[in-house]
Amino acid sequence: MREKTSVSKLPPILLEWYDTHARALPWRVPPHDRMAGVTPDPYRIWLSEVMLQQTTVATVKDYFARFTTRWPDVGALAAAADKDVMAEWAGLGYYARARNLLKCARAVVAEHGGNFPADHDALLKLPGIGPYTAAAISSIAFDLPHAVLDGNVERVMARVYNIHTPLPAAKPELMARAVALTPQGRPGDYAQAVMDLGATICTPKSPACGICPWREPCVARAEGTAALLPKKTPKKPKPVRHGTVYLAQREDGAWLLETRPDKGLLGGMLGWPGSDWIDTSEPRPEGTPPMTADWQPLPGEVRHTFTHFHLMLTVQHARVGHGTAPEIGEFIGQNQFSPSDLPTVMRKAFDLTR
Repeated sequence: MREKTSVSKLPPILLEWYDTHARALPWRVPPHDRMAGVTPDPYRIWLSEVMLQQTTVATVKDYFARFTTRWPDVGALAAAADKDVMAEWAGLGYYARARNLLKCARAVVAEHGGNFPADHDALLKLPGIGPYTAAAISSIAFDLPHAVLDGNVERVMARVYNIHTPLPAAKPELMARAVALTPQGRPGDYAQAVMDLGATICTPKSPACGICPWREPCVARAEGTAALLPKKTPKKPKPVRHGTVYLAQREDGAWLLETRPDKGLLGGMLGWPGSDWIDTSEPRPEGTPPMTADWQPLPGEVRHTFTHFHLMLTVQHARVGHGTAPEIGEFIGQNQFSPSDLPTVMRKAFDLTR
C-alpha cells in the first residue's frame, strides 16, 4: 500500500460504500437520516454496545427490543428493580454486564441529570464503561473522532495493512492504524462503516474481497494472505469443572430458587442451590442439599461453556410437601417464576426435569 497517498482516501471510499450498504439495526440512525440532522440516542447506543460485548447482533436484537420497550430511557432503567433487569437479561450471558448496566444508568441520572456526557473522559468514569465502549459512544452517539476497535475492526486493519503480529500482542499496532484512519468528518458513520465492513465483507472466513470497497489498497489481498489474518496466539485448553445442583418442587408447583451473590459468575441471577464448581482433578462435589428430602439424580447432566472453563453439572431432583422449610433459598410459585428468568446453565438444569 502506498500509505502516504492512500490513507486520506480510505475514509471517503468507505463512507460512500456505507451510505449505500449500511446495515439496518434497531439502535442505528441510517447515514442519510444522520446527514439530514437526525441524531442518535446515546442511551440506545450505550445499551446496544453493552449488549453486543461477546454477543452477536442476531442474539441482541430481541433483547434490545424488550429492554427499550420496557425501559425506553436511562431514567426508566435506573428506576427499575434489580431482579426485573436481571430476569430480562437472562440468557444473554456475561451477567456482570447487567449489574454494571444498572450501576451506570443510576450514575448517569445521579451525576449527569439523566444525560450521557458528550465527553470521552467523563464516559470512562461511569461504571462498566471501558475504553472500547467510551469510544463507541463518543463516536457513534456524539460524532467525536474516537477510533473504535472491536473484533471486526481488528480484522479489517490487520488485512488492509497486512499485519502478521498475532493477537492480542497486535492490539496497539491495530489501534494506531485505526486512529490514523478515523476522519474528523462523519467519525460516527465511519466507525459504524468499518464495523459493517468487517461484519459483512471482510469476514473471518472467505472474505468477499472482490466486492470490498478497500480491495485496491488492501495489502493482504494483494499478497494473498487475507484469509490468514488476523493471526492469534493459540489459547490454552479450557479446564473442566463439575458440581451438583438441587431442584426441589413443592406439591403446589412452587420451585426452590436462590438469588446468587452479586459478585462472581451469574452474580445477582436466579439459580438453583448447589455445590461449588470444582476442577475435575478433585472428587465431584455434592455440596449440602438445601433441605432434607428424597433426592434422586436425574439421568444425563448439564454441560455448559463459560469464557474460561467448561462446566458439567449433575442434577438432583425432589418433590416435597407444602410445609417443607428450606435452609437455602425460597420457594417461588409457578405464577411468579418463568424458566426464561434463569441464566442458560440453570435453564438447562430445569430442562432435565422435563
